[in-house]
Order: sequence, then structure tokens, then C-alpha cells
Amino acid sequence: MGTTFFSPRYMRQLLPVLAGILLNGCGHALPEVPGFDATTWRSDPYACRNLRRTAVPALVRAKEQLYEARANDVTALLGPPDEEELRAGTEKVYYYYLEPGTQCEARHARSGAACLSIRFGPIGTVTEVLADPLRIQNP
Repeated sequence: MGTTFFSPRYMRQLLPVLAGILLNGCGHALPEVPGFDATTWRSDPYACRNLRRTAVPALVRAKEQLYEARANDVTALLGPPDEEELRAGTEKVYYYYLEPGTQCEARHARSGAACLSIRFGPIGTVTEVLADPLRIQNP
């Protein structure tokens, strides 16, 4: 008997391919962010050298560009997160510190220092971008 389109064997082979196509098709690549110095940002993990502060205003002005971006594109722009929190299901949050704090101590303890948080939804794209507006100072 031949393989039909809806046979269980055919569907088991087809589902991973379709899931890959759908997930890779979700989201968008990040364009260049005007005025944002990504190299300086990435060179200051945990914001311990206090270099990120000058890059924050440009990033916050362009935060709408981050929405629906994929996690790997955010990581390419900002570097690996200083902290990552996994939420229910496949949701996660990346945290990037914006100023020095207790996270700069040897064990990188969680800090109350201002941070940028980027939330990713179940399909791996940005759904929320938050920064502590009380501590961000425009140059």
C-alpha cells in the first residue's frame, strides 16, 4: 500500500519539517540601531565598567525595532544576557545590567541595579522590552 498524505508515517516525517519552517519564519532580523554602539555594549558585561550607560538612550529610543526579533538576533546585537530567566512553557527573559552594582562582585550575585529586560514569547520572539526609566540618564 502506498503512502498517502495523511498517513501517520508521513505525518511523523512532515511535522518536524513544518515546525522548523514555521519557527524560522517567525520574527525578523534586527536592523542597525542608529546611534547605538553595540561593540562598546558587548565589551561591558554586567555593566561593571559603566560603559553601557551612554548606549542606553539610543537603544531605548529604538526599542520598537526589537519587538518580534528572534532571540539569536538579540544576542548578536547585545551579546549574551547578564542573566536569563526561564518562565512557564518556552518563555524566557534576558536581563542586561545598565550600571555597576553587586553583580560586579566575584560571584555575580543578582543586583538591584538598573537593567534592561527583554521578554521572549513561546515562539522565541521579543514580546516586551523594559528599562528602568528612573535611572536612565540621557546624555
